[in-house]
Amino acid sequence: MRFFTQRRHFRDLSEQEILALAISSEEDDARIYRSYAEMLRAEYPDTAQIFDGMAAEEDGHRQALIELHRSRFGEVIPLVRREHVAGYYARRPVWLMQNLGIERIRDEAEAMERDAEHFYHSAAQRSTDAATRKLLGDLARAEAGHQDRAGDLAAQHLDDDARAAEDRTAHRQFLLTWVQPGLAGLMDGSVSTLAPIFATAFATQDTWTTFLVGLAASVGAGISMGFTEAASDDGELSGRGSPFKRGLSSGVMTTVGGLGHALPYLIPDFWTATIIAVIVVFVELWAIAWIQNRYMQTPFFRAAFQVVLGGALVFAAGVLIGSG
Repeated sequence: MRFFTQRRHFRDLSEQEILALAISSEEDDARIYRSYAEMLRAEYPDTAQIFDGMAAEEDGHRQALIELHRSRFGEVIPLVRREHVAGYYARRPVWLMQNLGIERIRDEAEAMERDAEHFYHSAAQRSTDAATRKLLGDLARAEAGHQDRAGDLAAQHLDDDARAAEDRTAHRQFLLTWVQPGLAGLMDGSVSTLAPIFATAFATQDTWTTFLVGLAASVGAGISMGFTEAASDDGELSGRGSPFKRGLSSGVMTTVGGLGHALPYLIPDFWTATIIAVIVVFVELWAIAWIQNRYMQTPFFRAAFQVVLGGALVFAAGVLIGSG
Protein backbone atom coordinates (compact mmCIF):
# COMPACT_ATOMS: atom_id res chain seq x y z
CA MET A 1 0.00 0.00 0.00
CA ARG A 2 2.96 2.32 0.34
CA PHE A 3 3.00 2.72 -3.42
CA PHE A 4 -0.48 4.27 -3.41
CA THR A 5 0.01 6.97 -0.80
CA GLN A 6 2.73 9.38 0.26
CA ARG A 7 1.55 9.19 3.86
CA ARG A 8 3.24 6.91 6.32
CA HIS A 9 1.28 4.40 8.32
CA PHE A 10 1.29 4.75 12.06
CA ARG A 11 2.83 1.30 12.47
CA ASP A 12 5.87 2.49 10.52
CA LEU A 13 6.63 5.42 12.83
CA SER A 14 9.42 5.22 15.34
CA GLU A 15 8.91 6.15 18.97
CA GLN A 16 10.61 9.47 18.31
CA GLU A 17 8.29 10.19 15.40
CA ILE A 18 5.25 9.26 17.50
CA LEU A 19 6.38 11.72 20.14
CA ALA A 20 6.97 14.38 17.47
CA LEU A 21 3.48 13.76 16.10
CA ALA A 22 2.01 14.21 19.57
CA ILE A 23 3.91 17.47 20.03
CA SER A 24 2.68 18.93 16.73
CA SER A 25 -0.87 17.79 17.47
CA GLU A 26 -0.89 19.48 20.87
CA GLU A 27 0.42 22.68 19.26
CA ASP A 28 -2.30 22.61 16.60
CA ASP A 29 -5.04 22.00 19.16
CA ALA A 30 -3.87 24.93 21.28
CA ARG A 31 -4.06 27.19 18.22
CA ILE A 32 -7.57 25.93 17.43
CA TYR A 33 -8.77 26.62 20.97
CA ARG A 34 -7.31 30.12 20.89
CA SER A 35 -9.04 30.74 17.55
CA TYR A 36 -12.34 29.60 19.06
CA ALA A 37 -11.77 31.94 21.99
CA GLU A 38 -11.23 34.92 19.69
CA MET A 39 -14.30 34.02 17.61
CA LEU A 40 -16.49 33.92 20.71
CA ARG A 41 -14.96 36.58 22.93
CA ALA A 42 -17.20 39.49 21.91
CA GLU A 43 -20.54 37.71 22.33
CA TYR A 44 -19.68 34.78 24.63
CA PRO A 45 -16.89 35.94 26.97
CA ASP A 46 -17.41 33.14 29.50
CA THR A 47 -17.05 30.39 26.90
CA ALA A 48 -14.04 32.23 25.46
CA GLN A 49 -12.37 31.93 28.88
CA ILE A 50 -12.97 28.19 28.79
CA PHE A 51 -11.16 27.90 25.47
CA ASP A 52 -8.33 30.13 26.74
CA GLY A 53 -7.90 27.73 29.64
CA MET A 54 -8.00 24.68 27.37
CA ALA A 55 -5.36 26.23 25.12
CA ALA A 56 -3.15 26.81 28.16
CA GLU A 57 -3.62 23.15 29.13
CA GLU A 58 -2.54 22.06 25.64
CA ASP A 59 0.54 24.28 25.93
CA GLY A 60 1.42 22.61 29.24
CA HIS A 61 1.15 19.12 27.78
CA ARG A 62 3.18 20.16 24.74
CA GLN A 63 5.95 21.45 26.99
CA ALA A 64 5.92 18.18 28.94
CA LEU A 65 6.15 16.21 25.70
CA ILE A 66 9.03 18.36 24.50
CA GLU A 67 10.89 17.73 27.74
CA LEU A 68 10.30 14.01 27.34
CA HIS A 69 11.62 14.15 23.78
CA ARG A 70 14.66 16.13 24.89
CA SER A 71 15.51 13.58 27.56
CA ARG A 72 15.09 10.58 25.25
CA PHE A 73 16.06 11.76 21.79
CA GLY A 74 17.77 15.15 22.04
CA GLU A 75 16.94 18.65 20.90
CA VAL A 76 15.98 18.08 17.26
CA ILE A 77 12.30 17.18 16.88
CA PRO A 78 11.35 15.58 13.53
CA LEU A 79 8.67 17.33 11.50
CA VAL A 80 5.72 14.94 11.70
CA ARG A 81 2.20 16.31 11.40
CA ARG A 82 -1.30 14.85 11.16
CA GLU A 83 -1.43 15.10 7.41
CA HIS A 84 1.77 13.02 7.14
CA VAL A 85 0.20 9.94 8.76
CA ALA A 86 -2.41 7.76 7.04
CA GLY A 87 -5.56 7.28 9.10
CA TYR A 88 -4.65 9.84 11.74
CA TYR A 89 -7.61 11.86 13.05
CA ALA A 90 -8.07 15.20 11.32
CA ARG A 91 -9.19 18.57 12.62
CA ARG A 92 -11.78 20.68 10.80
CA PRO A 93 -10.46 24.05 9.63
CA VAL A 94 -11.44 26.82 12.01
CA TRP A 95 -13.15 28.81 9.27
CA LEU A 96 -15.68 26.01 8.80
CA MET A 97 -16.85 26.63 12.36
CA GLN A 98 -17.37 30.38 11.94
CA ASN A 99 -20.88 29.95 10.55
CA LEU A 100 -21.96 27.49 13.23
CA GLY A 101 -23.51 28.15 16.62
CA ILE A 102 -21.84 28.14 20.00
CA GLU A 103 -23.20 24.70 20.91
CA ARG A 104 -21.70 23.25 17.74
CA ILE A 105 -18.30 24.72 18.63
CA ARG A 106 -18.52 23.29 22.14
CA ASP A 107 -19.39 19.89 20.70
CA GLU A 108 -16.47 20.12 18.28
CA ALA A 109 -14.05 20.84 21.14
CA GLU A 110 -15.34 17.84 23.05
CA ALA A 111 -14.97 15.68 19.96
CA MET A 112 -11.39 16.88 19.52
CA GLU A 113 -10.36 15.57 22.92
CA ARG A 114 -12.37 12.37 22.52
CA ASP A 115 -10.84 11.63 19.10
CA ALA A 116 -7.34 12.12 20.42
CA GLU A 117 -7.92 9.86 23.42
CA HIS A 118 -9.52 7.15 21.26
CA PHE A 119 -6.68 7.27 18.76
CA TYR A 120 -3.99 6.87 21.38
CA HIS A 121 -5.86 4.01 23.06
CA SER A 122 -6.29 2.20 19.74
CA ALA A 123 -2.67 2.77 18.79
CA ALA A 124 -1.48 1.47 22.17
CA GLN A 125 -3.51 -1.71 21.74
CA ARG A 126 -1.95 -2.36 18.33
CA SER A 127 1.60 -1.70 19.48
CA THR A 128 3.87 -4.67 20.26
CA ASP A 129 6.76 -2.61 21.63
CA ALA A 130 6.52 -2.17 25.40
CA ALA A 131 8.04 1.32 25.48
CA THR A 132 5.85 2.53 22.63
CA ARG A 133 2.79 0.98 24.24
CA LYS A 134 3.55 2.82 27.48
CA LEU A 135 4.09 6.09 25.65
CA LEU A 136 0.78 5.79 23.80
CA GLY A 137 -1.02 4.90 27.01
CA ASP A 138 0.43 7.96 28.71
CA LEU A 139 -0.78 10.13 25.83
CA ALA A 140 -4.26 8.60 26.04
CA ARG A 141 -4.42 9.39 29.75
CA ALA A 142 -3.23 12.91 29.04
CA GLU A 143 -6.07 13.43 26.57
CA ALA A 144 -8.56 12.04 29.09
CA GLY A 145 -7.14 14.52 31.56
CA HIS A 146 -7.81 17.28 29.05
CA GLN A 147 -11.49 16.37 29.06
CA ASP A 148 -11.58 16.43 32.87
CA ARG A 149 -9.84 19.77 32.89
CA ALA A 150 -12.29 21.11 30.31
CA GLY A 151 -15.10 20.15 32.67
CA ASP A 152 -13.39 21.95 35.55
CA LEU A 153 -12.95 25.05 33.42
CA ALA A 154 -16.59 24.96 32.35
CA ALA A 155 -17.67 24.75 35.99
CA GLN A 156 -15.35 27.63 36.87
CA HIS A 157 -16.29 30.05 34.11
CA LEU A 158 -19.73 28.96 32.90
CA ASP A 159 -22.27 28.86 35.73
CA ASP A 160 -26.00 28.54 35.11
CA ASP A 161 -26.54 32.27 34.80
CA ALA A 162 -23.68 32.71 32.34
CA ARG A 163 -24.85 29.72 30.29
CA ALA A 164 -28.42 31.04 30.22
CA ALA A 165 -27.20 34.48 29.13
CA GLU A 166 -25.13 32.97 26.33
CA ASP A 167 -28.05 30.81 25.24
CA ARG A 168 -30.27 33.88 25.06
CA THR A 169 -27.64 35.67 23.00
CA ALA A 170 -27.35 32.70 20.64
CA HIS A 171 -31.15 32.52 20.27
CA ARG A 172 -31.36 36.24 19.55
CA GLN A 173 -28.59 35.96 16.96
CA PHE A 174 -30.41 33.06 15.31
CA LEU A 175 -33.56 35.16 15.08
CA LEU A 176 -31.76 38.18 13.64
CA THR A 177 -29.62 36.26 11.17
CA TRP A 178 -31.95 33.51 9.94
CA VAL A 179 -35.56 33.80 11.11
CA GLN A 180 -36.22 37.49 10.58
CA PRO A 181 -34.81 37.71 7.01
CA GLY A 182 -36.34 34.34 6.14
CA LEU A 183 -39.74 35.41 7.44
CA ALA A 184 -39.58 38.67 5.51
CA GLY A 185 -38.66 36.73 2.39
CA LEU A 186 -41.44 34.19 2.87
CA MET A 187 -44.00 36.96 3.34
CA ASP A 188 -42.78 38.85 0.29
CA GLY A 189 -42.64 35.74 -1.88
CA SER A 190 -46.03 34.45 -0.78
CA VAL A 191 -47.90 37.75 -1.02
CA SER A 192 -46.22 39.74 -3.78
CA THR A 193 -46.41 36.92 -6.34
CA LEU A 194 -50.12 36.33 -5.79
CA ALA A 195 -51.20 39.12 -8.12
CA PRO A 196 -49.08 38.23 -11.19
CA ILE A 197 -49.71 34.49 -10.86
CA PHE A 198 -53.48 34.64 -10.47
CA ALA A 199 -53.83 37.51 -12.91
CA THR A 200 -52.06 35.40 -15.52
CA ALA A 201 -54.10 32.35 -14.58
CA PHE A 202 -57.50 34.03 -15.00
CA ALA A 203 -56.41 36.04 -18.03
CA THR A 204 -55.08 33.08 -20.01
CA GLN A 205 -56.48 29.99 -18.27
CA ASP A 206 -53.28 28.38 -19.54
CA THR A 207 -51.64 26.42 -16.72
CA TRP A 208 -48.19 26.16 -18.33
CA THR A 209 -48.00 29.90 -19.01
CA THR A 210 -49.16 30.58 -15.47
CA PHE A 211 -46.47 28.26 -14.09
CA LEU A 212 -43.74 29.99 -16.13
CA VAL A 213 -44.89 33.42 -14.93
CA GLY A 214 -44.96 32.15 -11.35
CA LEU A 215 -41.53 30.59 -11.67
CA ALA A 216 -40.05 33.77 -13.14
CA ALA A 217 -41.71 35.96 -10.51
CA SER A 218 -40.56 33.71 -7.64
CA VAL A 219 -36.94 33.37 -8.78
CA GLY A 220 -36.70 37.05 -9.68
CA ALA A 221 -38.15 38.11 -6.34
CA GLY A 222 -35.81 35.72 -4.53
CA ILE A 223 -32.73 37.13 -6.23
CA SER A 224 -33.88 40.70 -5.61
CA MET A 225 -34.71 40.12 -1.94
CA GLY A 226 -31.48 38.22 -1.34
CA PHE A 227 -29.27 40.94 -2.77
CA THR A 228 -31.28 43.69 -1.07
CA GLU A 229 -30.98 42.04 2.34
CA ALA A 230 -27.27 41.38 1.95
CA ALA A 231 -26.48 44.88 0.67
CA SER A 232 -28.68 46.80 3.11
CA ASP A 233 -26.72 45.96 6.26
CA ASP A 234 -23.26 44.48 6.76
CA GLY A 235 -24.23 43.48 10.30
CA GLU A 236 -21.30 45.19 12.02
CA LEU A 237 -23.29 47.95 13.71
CA SER A 238 -26.71 46.31 13.90
CA GLY A 239 -25.38 42.97 15.14
CA ARG A 240 -27.70 41.13 12.73
CA GLY A 241 -24.98 38.75 11.63
CA SER A 242 -23.43 37.78 8.32
CA PRO A 243 -24.98 39.58 5.32
CA PHE A 244 -24.38 36.45 3.24
CA LYS A 245 -26.42 34.28 5.61
CA ARG A 246 -29.19 36.86 5.87
CA GLY A 247 -29.30 37.28 2.09
CA LEU A 248 -29.35 33.52 1.58
CA SER A 249 -32.20 33.08 4.06
CA SER A 250 -34.23 35.89 2.58
CA GLY A 251 -33.64 34.90 -1.04
CA VAL A 252 -34.39 31.21 -0.58
CA MET A 253 -37.55 31.78 1.45
CA THR A 254 -38.81 34.39 -1.02
CA THR A 255 -38.44 31.90 -3.84
CA VAL A 256 -40.09 29.15 -1.81
CA GLY A 257 -43.00 31.44 -0.93
CA GLY A 258 -43.71 32.17 -4.57
CA LEU A 259 -43.17 28.66 -5.86
CA GLY A 260 -45.66 27.23 -3.37
CA HIS A 261 -48.67 28.45 -5.34
CA ALA A 262 -46.95 28.36 -8.74
CA LEU A 263 -46.20 24.62 -8.70
CA PRO A 264 -49.87 23.53 -8.78
CA TYR A 265 -50.08 24.98 -12.28
CA LEU A 266 -47.98 22.10 -13.51
CA ILE A 267 -51.33 20.30 -13.41
CA PRO A 268 -52.91 20.60 -16.90
CA ASP A 269 -56.50 21.11 -15.71
CA PHE A 270 -56.99 24.82 -14.96
CA TRP A 271 -59.61 24.60 -12.21
CA THR A 272 -57.93 21.71 -10.42
CA ALA A 273 -54.63 23.61 -10.44
CA THR A 274 -56.31 26.84 -9.28
CA ILE A 275 -58.16 25.19 -6.39
CA ILE A 276 -54.96 23.52 -5.18
CA ALA A 277 -53.06 26.81 -5.55
CA VAL A 278 -55.68 28.62 -3.43
CA ILE A 279 -55.37 25.93 -0.74
CA VAL A 280 -51.58 26.30 -0.82
CA VAL A 281 -51.92 30.07 -0.43
CA PHE A 282 -54.14 29.56 2.60
CA VAL A 283 -51.59 27.19 4.17
CA GLU A 284 -48.70 29.59 3.40
CA LEU A 285 -50.41 32.55 5.02
CA TRP A 286 -51.28 30.65 8.18
CA ALA A 287 -47.74 29.24 8.32
CA ILE A 288 -46.38 32.79 8.22
CA ALA A 289 -48.70 33.77 11.07
CA TRP A 290 -47.50 30.77 13.08
CA ILE A 291 -43.82 31.63 12.50
CA GLN A 292 -44.45 35.21 13.60
CA ASN A 293 -46.13 33.95 16.75
CA ARG A 294 -43.51 31.26 17.44
CA TYR A 295 -40.31 33.21 16.86
CA MET A 296 -41.20 36.90 16.81
CA GLN A 297 -43.65 36.80 19.77
CA THR A 298 -46.42 38.38 17.69
CA PRO A 299 -49.91 37.51 19.02
CA PHE A 300 -51.21 34.78 16.73
CA PHE A 301 -54.57 36.29 15.85
CA ARG A 302 -53.06 39.70 15.15
CA ALA A 303 -50.42 38.11 12.92
CA ALA A 304 -53.06 36.01 11.18
CA PHE A 305 -55.31 39.02 10.60
CA GLN A 306 -52.48 41.10 9.13
CA VAL A 307 -51.09 38.37 6.89
CA VAL A 308 -54.38 36.85 5.75
CA LEU A 309 -55.96 40.25 5.11
CA GLY A 310 -52.98 41.45 3.10
CA GLY A 311 -52.78 38.21 1.14
CA ALA A 312 -56.52 38.24 0.45
CA LEU A 313 -56.36 41.78 -0.92
CA VAL A 314 -53.45 40.95 -3.23
CA PHE A 315 -55.15 37.72 -4.34
CA ALA A 316 -58.37 39.60 -5.09
CA ALA A 317 -56.47 42.22 -7.06
CA GLY A 318 -54.84 39.54 -9.18
CA VAL A 319 -58.14 37.77 -9.88
CA LEU A 320 -59.96 41.01 -10.75
CA ILE A 321 -57.19 42.20 -13.05
CA GLY A 322 -56.92 38.84 -14.75
CA SER A 323 -60.67 38.44 -15.15
CA GLY A 324 -61.09 41.91 -16.59
